[in-house]
Amino acid sequence: MRLGWLGLTGLLLSASALASPEGDWPTYGHDKGGQRHSPLREITPANVASLIPAWTYHMKPPADPAAGDANAEAQRQAEGLGGAPNISRRRSRFAGSQVTPLVVGGRMFVSTPYGRVVALDPDSGKELWATAIPGPGQPSLRGVEYWPGDAQTQPRIVFGTRDGRLIALDAATGAFAEGFGTHGVVEMKTPEVLNGAEARFYGMTSPPIVFENLIITGAAVQEFPPLGAAGDVRAWDARSGQLVWTFHSVPHKGEPGYETWQPGSAERRSGVNAWGFLTVDAARGIVYMPFGAPAFDRYGGDRKGDNLYGTSLVAADARTGKYLWHFQVVRHDIWDNDTQAPPLLLDVPIKGKSVPAVAIVSKNGLLFVLDRVTGKPIHPVDYRRVPTSKVPGEQASPVQPMPRITPPLARTAFAMADVADVTPELKAGCEAWIAKNSMVSGGLYVPVAFNQATISFPGLQGGANWGGAAYDPDRHLILVNTSDLGQVTSLVPSHGPLPYERGPVSGRFQLEGTKLMCQKTPWGRLSAVDAVTGKLAWQVPLGITDSLPEGKQRTGRPNIGGAITTASGVTFIGASDDSRFRAFETASGRMLWEVKLDAAAHATPITYAGADGRQFVAITATGGSFLDSPLAADTITAFALPREPHP
Repeated sequence: MRLGWLGLTGLLLSASALASPEGDWPTYGHDKGGQRHSPLREITPANVASLIPAWTYHMKPPADPAAGDANAEAQRQAEGLGGAPNISRRRSRFAGSQVTPLVVGGRMFVSTPYGRVVALDPDSGKELWATAIPGPGQPSLRGVEYWPGDAQTQPRIVFGTRDGRLIALDAATGAFAEGFGTHGVVEMKTPEVLNGAEARFYGMTSPPIVFENLIITGAAVQEFPPLGAAGDVRAWDARSGQLVWTFHSVPHKGEPGYETWQPGSAERRSGVNAWGFLTVDAARGIVYMPFGAPAFDRYGGDRKGDNLYGTSLVAADARTGKYLWHFQVVRHDIWDNDTQAPPLLLDVPIKGKSVPAVAIVSKNGLLFVLDRVTGKPIHPVDYRRVPTSKVPGEQASPVQPMPRITPPLARTAFAMADVADVTPELKAGCEAWIAKNSMVSGGLYVPVAFNQATISFPGLQGGANWGGAAYDPDRHLILVNTSDLGQVTSLVPSHGPLPYERGPVSGRFQLEGTKLMCQKTPWGRLSAVDAVTGKLAWQVPLGITDSLPEGKQRTGRPNIGGAITTASGVTFIGASDDSRFRAFETASGRMLWEVKLDAAAHATPITYAGADGRQFVAITATGGSFLDSPLAADTITAFALPREPHP
């Protein structure tokens, strides 16, 4: 650990000194309900185009001969090059940082891809302290969480690692928090969750959430083989690190939901994990947990039934972990349609009354708005019949929930008439590739075919990913970025633990050797949904394709990350793989500002007030991620309006 200028003064900071004014960004979603909405107003639609870089922080530390190859090893881990065979994509394929910084009480807190957690001066980007986190697992590359402490305990920065440790640091100094676990570290890989599986298959890729004096954690686990570590959500005492409660993501015998599994198939089942973000209704003491698909997520013949709480939103008592209600977004998920985005808490004015709601999006591109106390839909949901599976042994659910009013926010079907035609060469190349591999058209809830490549939309990374939604409470608009990134998959016979595995023709629905998708544009979108009516307010392409001819570039691009909104009516978003950071007018979707970064910003930005009240907007740009963007930078850049000249 290295201390900056804080010195002894930092050691004396109290909890009250790190209080959170409205200009801070103290948790991933800005508030515990994940609205990602800032009350700041200095940057407006009228002046946002004047933003300039205020400072840039380079996450890669200077070369230190005494450190040997530690930094290189940390980056190798961050890129997933040292992962074990069959290790989950949710743990091993992050190539760059996806961090959303926190700003609390005059400090910015960041986890980096180089095995460090750092505190920065948010006005200058100057490093205040930096703590090296011993390996082998990286600290979560999506960020950290802040606990404000209490009368006896100093504020702490808490986070998980990809090798299953929960760590607490002193927020003032970066020192490992004594009294928390063993010298600041809690081992999460307990026998109760490992189920006899290898410890390397368990970790954390997203930050936990703090509620009162509890640290509530999800987990990243394997997608294959199907049996292994549990994806349970757990709560830990923020002072001591002791386990307080456990919510079983796959119900145990005698618990509600156990009957939705074929007899014997729930035991030791992996998957069904909250690998994304949790949110909390602090006033009501409710935690909202979005769970992913069961393992294996492309075939479920060994787990017949709806498979709760797979691909479900579950509400539980945040103090005890007691089940309250659930809404299953996908029954018997065989499409990897994980609900991993932060459940968005909002109050919707309906018929003169304010209704507490929770909105959830997932990879299927659908948006559901539910009463967050009861789980009942606020906007109507229909259960529609969907195609059956022709794979021997599979039993797909005959019905799936669909919003009646809100249209899909991403492409959910494909036919040959939809082949990309942005250039003649792309059209001809895609048609030849599809014909050569005898692909069949699929879509939302069309099961993958046996021994035949199926074109599925939205796809494994399509629709809405972990970035989720933001909310402007003044304009009652839910902002969601989505990708139209189809997937080609087939199931073929296997000699492994299941009768089938993914076939040789499997991958993204894009022309080989290019980053051009094989369906008509848009390839990525930013949408605004009216929370009151459920209707689409506006939708625009998000991103450009630089390799295409002038006039054809505004195609939209695949994207990872999320948007934020401000009280002045500006929406900020990076996310797209074209290395741009953009601002939109929240009310209309009109693009107001665009800047080219050194790398793709596969992260969610923040906005905050500096020491003198000046508004900053900060974004991480490192490239990498699921979208194969080149690793061109490891930076956090803060933008601000030019300072007024002195008279």
